[in-house]
Amino acid sequence: MGKISPLMIAPPVIFAAFVAMAGIGMYRDDPSRLPSTMIGKTAPDITPVALGDYAPVTPAATATGEVTLVNFWASWCPPCRAEHPNLLKMADEGMPIIGVNFKDTEGPATTYLASDGNPFSAVGYDPQGRTAIDWGVTAPPETFILDAQGTVLFRFAGPLVGSDYEQRFLPALREAMTNQ
Repeated sequence: MGKISPLMIAPPVIFAAFVAMAGIGMYRDDPSRLPSTMIGKTAPDITPVALGDYAPVTPAATATGEVTLVNFWASWCPPCRAEHPNLLKMADEGMPIIGVNFKDTEGPATTYLASDGNPFSAVGYDPQGRTAIDWGVTAPPETFILDAQGTVLFRFAGPLVGSDYEQRFLPALREAMTNQ
């Protein structure tokens, strides 16, 4: 009787491992939700480089003594434009929002804020995306809720619009505001 080569066994073993991982992924609590390693940790630093003439982000900006939002956005991002009216509304209601413009160019970004309104108390400029990497941002827009001491409470990937915004983000924001 001949020996079975390990090369003959490898493809079925690899396929079985893939099927097992896919099966586990399908039965997670919420397979569409991306986990964040930042939850419960102090917010990372944000670039002190300001976008154009807008106020820069200071080291104390994320620990303001009140709940604060940090929104990663870009002028070329259609979902960022879709959520912009909700950011303006929250800012008008007194919510402090720090903007981080990333992987963008300064001209279009400043023109966008000048024409559509600026909801941000400070705007960091991160053209290389280094701050976004530190925060674990995968794509714009992403918004983080920080408590009064600057601890990350919640991460929302995607635009702040629609039922997901109403059913997941707003309840998390209300909870953060209640517990401050």
